[in-house]
Amino acid sequence: MIINKTEIQPGQNEKLEVNIARLPSHSSIDIVINVAQAHEPGPVLLLIGGLHGDEINGIEIVRRIIEEGRNIPKKGTIICIPIINVYGFIHFSRYVPDGKDVNRSFPGSRNGSLASRVANYLMKDIIPKIDYGLDFHTGGAERTNHPQVRCNMKKSENQKLASIFNAPFTVHSAYRPKSLRYAANKLNKNILIYEGGESSRFDEYAIQQGMNGAIRVMKHLGMTTSEVSHPDYENRIIKSSSWIRAHTSGMFQSMVSSGEKVHKNQVVGNITDPFGDFKIPVKSPTSGFVIGLNNNPILHQGDAVMHIGIV
Repeated sequence: MIINKTEIQPGQNEKLEVNIARLPSHSSIDIVINVAQAHEPGPVLLLIGGLHGDEINGIEIVRRIIEEGRNIPKKGTIICIPIINVYGFIHFSRYVPDGKDVNRSFPGSRNGSLASRVANYLMKDIIPKIDYGLDFHTGGAERTNHPQVRCNMKKSENQKLASIFNAPFTVHSAYRPKSLRYAANKLNKNILIYEGGESSRFDEYAIQQGMNGAIRVMKHLGMTTSEVSHPDYENRIIKSSSWIRAHTSGMFQSMVSSGEKVHKNQVVGNITDPFGDFKIPVKSPTSGFVIGLNNNPILHQGDAVMHIGIV
């Protein structure tokens, strides 16, 4: 396998640094890539985090997999990229300098903005070489996502892979134009998105579930003989979902937790004002499970409060 003009031989484990751009300060933006190739041929699996720079749970999942040596396969090749959006990571940001989202910039351009250049590099030098990919994310904008895999269930290979990953929830998610998953699918590459926790905060439960899911996929592909403990939950298939939105501005106090089951018309929290003038109950419009929760108590009218997944 050749990545960034470096040849990785069977049995080798290489750490590569790929220059993507240079900042006005002359500082380099380099992506670090770990490539481990077994002696025995097999599938190629990509593990990536930090496509959004502030989503550190995904970065930590890939880092721990490398630290524990779980990225060394029995057969095939495992490519680990802990941080895609290096600029966003060091600036605690989802985006790059021009405000663009890397995950809305695919397939990218060699001569485009930083987001476009990162996307272009992945599509030219990494994605064509892989068979499968796990893309680790978290909730954004102070929202937490209960551990979940998002995949297009109309594609049977993705659905099977999601079942093997076995997160608490598997959510049907159509391909979003200009996303990594959308661009990779055009090359017939199977990439799942894992969502767990909140941006800029470690969530140990979400990190552990992400690692366990990745190891299950590796075992299914014959890359490892490692075992993980049987989950204490049932994998639930979410084919549709509904956001509860604030009917008025104020402060929200939730009465339910992430992952909890709720029923139609159940009071899931209250919106109050800072001066004690009102207290308005918030009801769930449908029965389902809390797969996303806004952790910012201060709401404007119309803000997303809670994401209900419908089984």
